[in-house]
Amino acid sequence: MILETRKLTKKYGRITAVDNLNLTIPENTVFGILGPNGSGKTTTLGMILDVIEKTSGDYIWHVGEKGKERKKLGAILETPAFYPYLSGHENLRIVALIKDAPTDRIPELIAKVGLEGRENDRFKTYSLGMKQRLAIAAALISDPEVLILDEPTNGLDPAGIIEIREMIREIAGEGRTIVLASHLLHEVQQVCTDFCVLNKGKVIFTGKVDELTRSKNRYLLDATDRRKLKNALDDIDFVENVRTTGHKTEVLLKEGTSAGKLSEALATRGVYISHLSELTQSLEKKFIEILSENA
Repeated sequence: MILETRKLTKKYGRITAVDNLNLTIPENTVFGILGPNGSGKTTTLGMILDVIEKTSGDYIWHVGEKGKERKKLGAILETPAFYPYLSGHENLRIVALIKDAPTDRIPELIAKVGLEGRENDRFKTYSLGMKQRLAIAAALISDPEVLILDEPTNGLDPAGIIEIREMIREIAGEGRTIVLASHLLHEVQQVCTDFCVLNKGKVIFTGKVDELTRSKNRYLLDATDRRKLKNALDDIDFVENVRTTGHKTEVLLKEGTSAGKLSEALATRGVYISHLSELTQSLEKKFIEILSENA
């Protein structure tokens, strides 16, 4: 694990923003902290970054040397703050000096976040997406093991969302752990490997994205001769249900069977499939179910 929290709590007078939070974040994952607005996501990130003082409880980072863990963390909390009249490159130099990080990585980071050709333009001329990309470069300036992002695609247009999504995947592919807070369910499903759901400051669910969204033993099939495919499926005893979905056939298999066994059974009946994929469900549907169960 890379982070664990123990009964982490934050109170503002009579309001409890985060309530006895017990959370474990595995290493080398893209971990999503998911929840509606006001669920305690940003407050949680603020506490584990020492930006917000906790009321009680504790947390432990398992990165770097003891007492120097903060140097192994890179973070963007809420709106990125830079000097508007300085260029992107100049802003990154200031961040490097503040973090006591080398400045020779700046050109590499500018290229990584796609700001080549605009690095010498003033920050105030940047689009929202460019500002967010510069913020990611700033968070990476000290070569952190963990990158913490609070609503990284908030306010971006579809093209900007895709750019940030691909950047997150690339950074995760370098072996870094990413902790990402968001209320955008589709984005969490697109980039996260693991996630938790917060509601009213409490953790009400933790799990893996692919396991939750996978429709167990359900597959989509297609073949050149769809009538022959349908007849063959009707003849296979471990196929429980068959229905047509658009141009593809949806199949439910019995427990203990697999896609490989289905493909083999079809081949013995002279049917060779052109498409076979596991059916998935949207995280949005599961999220609503989780909230309803814990209302």
